[in-house]
Amino acid sequence: MAFDYKKEYKEFYLPKKQPGLITVPPMHFIAVRGKGNPNVEGGAYKRSIELLYGIAYTIKMSKMGDHRIEGYFDYVVPPLEGLWWQDGTSGIDYTRKEDFEWISMIRLPEFVTEEEFSWAVAEATEKKNTDFSAVEFLTYDEGLCVQCMHIGSYDEEPATIEAMDAFAREQGFSPDMAGTRRHHEIYLSDARKCKPENLKTVIRHPVR
Repeated sequence: MAFDYKKEYKEFYLPKKQPGLITVPPMHFIAVRGKGNPNVEGGAYKRSIELLYGIAYTIKMSKMGDHRIEGYFDYVVPPLEGLWWQDGTSGIDYTRKEDFEWISMIRLPEFVTEEEFSWAVAEATEKKNTDFSAVEFLTYDEGLCVQCMHIGSYDEEPATIEAMDAFAREQGFSPDMAGTRRHHEIYLSDARKCKPENLKTVIRHPVR
């Protein structure tokens, strides 16, 4: 049976609907950076997702070709994730989507080294006749965070974030968006197929 990160690491992907503290270890990701409104049809954000899945499935399906990755095991491609911020803004202003800066990403299995990632980019570029140069190998060390399962549309996230901030203060912590620490979302639902009120999104905020 294929290894499923969502099931094996429920603490990271299936939190409760009430805020809780978690320490997240360093993880490797396929990542694409960009700017702008993620809802623009045919825009940079939607294009980034296509690039991510192109590399993700090249790695997953490598077992079907001649290239052998040391330590490979069959797995379910982990869910899409995103880091979000806006310059000059503390937190996120959902009324200014055009000012978003983001990193779209998909977690990599532990056996994927930078060398194997480079192989996958070259392989996908040749096989799909597509430019994957915007895709990078990213190591993200998130550390101590407050996280919560948000049920509903993305525009309704502020209420969940407010509850997370209140919980953090009650526990003696404060939000810490310094440096590369960002508003983090993990998408457990396909927004193209799921009603907005039923969307499941893990929201994670770094604290100190």
